[in-house]
Amino acid sequence: MTRYWIGAGLMLAAFSAQATNGYFSHGYGVKQKGLAGAGIAFAQDSLTIATNPAGLTSVADGFEIGVDLFAPRRGASLDQGGASASYSGNDSKYFLIPEAGYSRHLNDRLAVGIALFGNGGMNTDYATNPFGRFGAAGSAGVDFMQAFVSPALALKLTDTQSLGVAVNLVYQRFEAKGIGLFGGFSSDPAHVSNNGYDDSTGWGVRLGWTGKFGNYLTLGATWQSKSEMGRFDKYRGLFADHGGFDGPETYGIGVALTPTERLVLALDWQRILYSDVPSVGNPVNSLFQGVPLGASDGPGFGWEDVSVVKLGASYQVSDRWTLRGGISHAEQPIPASQTFFNVLAPGTLKTHLTLGSTWKFGDKSDLSFSYLHALKNTVDGQGSIPLAFGAGEANVWLEEDSLGFAYSRQF
Repeated sequence: MTRYWIGAGLMLAAFSAQATNGYFSHGYGVKQKGLAGAGIAFAQDSLTIATNPAGLTSVADGFEIGVDLFAPRRGASLDQGGASASYSGNDSKYFLIPEAGYSRHLNDRLAVGIALFGNGGMNTDYATNPFGRFGAAGSAGVDFMQAFVSPALALKLTDTQSLGVAVNLVYQRFEAKGIGLFGGFSSDPAHVSNNGYDDSTGWGVRLGWTGKFGNYLTLGATWQSKSEMGRFDKYRGLFADHGGFDGPETYGIGVALTPTERLVLALDWQRILYSDVPSVGNPVNSLFQGVPLGASDGPGFGWEDVSVVKLGASYQVSDRWTLRGGISHAEQPIPASQTFFNVLAPGTLKTHLTLGSTWKFGDKSDLSFSYLHALKNTVDGQGSIPLAFGAGEANVWLEEDSLGFAYSRQF
């Protein structure tokens, strides 16, 4: 699959920001998002490919297309010499985030599908540059996104056990502006800031299993490999390994309980391994100990691995209406000592609250909506601004709202 074909996928998914669990979405598909993202053991449509491709064997043939209106609010403050200044990163306020999926059974045991979805979230847009006091010029911010095109295959081993595999074809794009002062700490000062958008492509795999035990219990497990990505050449002086930015490995397990025919309770646990990607996980501390930005295994954003717990409930009120709700809680990835660099990427969220519903009309069509509110969370710096910049503390925060709509059609 060429970079141009994946780039065409990007044109269908031209989103710019979606920071929920670090820079992973809290869920994939509007129906799953209504359950706070719980879905490893509870597939509802073809976008289960993005969570657990084994779920394809249990969803109806058809397609889904949806969009989220996403509204993050992010910012930072810098405390130095007894004075504090606050900065809003919200010069870009709203983002449209599309997604789509298709699934079909080839026979009683084998199902295929494809999904288009994305991650992102390292997006900030500061009209007033927080690093201006240190000599930076112009507005500041970063914009990072990932688009996935994932064809998948699922096999029903028995009437109750299924396996699935998806290939993740990934396109990612990045831009940084207003941080040229860090060129003095870089192995390649000309490739740190204000070079416009750069892109790269790569791939990985996702594996999944589901098993049904009796009439009331379904279990699931899923694993996603690291996405091996090409380098951001225009920012080889910013990111570790001369512009490297792979996608992190993830894995998780899920439980779905069906105490009645109309009620489903879903519980997921997910682990995201940010620390294994040097540009994301390496602490910035080495930057001020002589290791330049862009070097092999060089400084990064200092993000730690996170665990996420998601709990959702789906209740079929009538033949036409289904209601959903959920809550999730994540470990936020930014240590208090790493907030200075993360003024650019304040992925601090921990708690998400969601609601959703589906209205079925006709025999084979339905409309769904979901709403997300991610509670504001602030990480206060501790020893965060280095002596080279006058010491003090950088504090970062983020909160979000998102409203999604989707149309589904069964064949």
